[in-house]
Amino acid sequence: MATDPKNRRIVSSRHLAEGEGWQASEFEYGLIIAYNGFTRWMQRCMTAAGMPELSPLEILVLHNTNHRDREKRLTDICFLLNIEDTHTVNYALRKLLKLDLLSTDKRGKEVFYKTSDTGRALCEKYRQVREQCLLEVLPSTGIDGDQLREIAAALRALSGQYDQASRAAASL
Repeated sequence: MATDPKNRRIVSSRHLAEGEGWQASEFEYGLIIAYNGFTRWMQRCMTAAGMPELSPLEILVLHNTNHRDREKRLTDICFLLNIEDTHTVNYALRKLLKLDLLSTDKRGKEVFYKTSDTGRALCEKYRQVREQCLLEVLPSTGIDGDQLREIAAALRALSGQYDQASRAAASL
């Protein structure tokens, strides 16, 4: 006899899926595989765009710095990407500077980062590869733009819950 798909639990850690709230474990497993798929995608897309040496974090930092063509400080980038460890972002910024993808402007004690012409061109090439390889086939998933926006809103709301839980766990 087949198991009802609605009763099937797809989790990575069965011991975390026992009792009340087991659905959170299923959600977390979905996040794990989505995160790993997304980071793999970013690296392969960036490789196709011509820069295979960038890590997922470096790619995110580059795109965030390029966002709206505005200068950003280390703290701005960390805040927008919800990254607590500024050292990892600082390392990414140094690598992007070394590759001539970013430029800096120091004002007093603050350093502002901006995408260089080379960095903007790379972001544009990434966008083209993304359109060709991802956006053209995304409609075949049956998920439309409005549904993607709803999923994104739910993920942002849940990230707040995980942030609050991490603060609570740190105080134990």
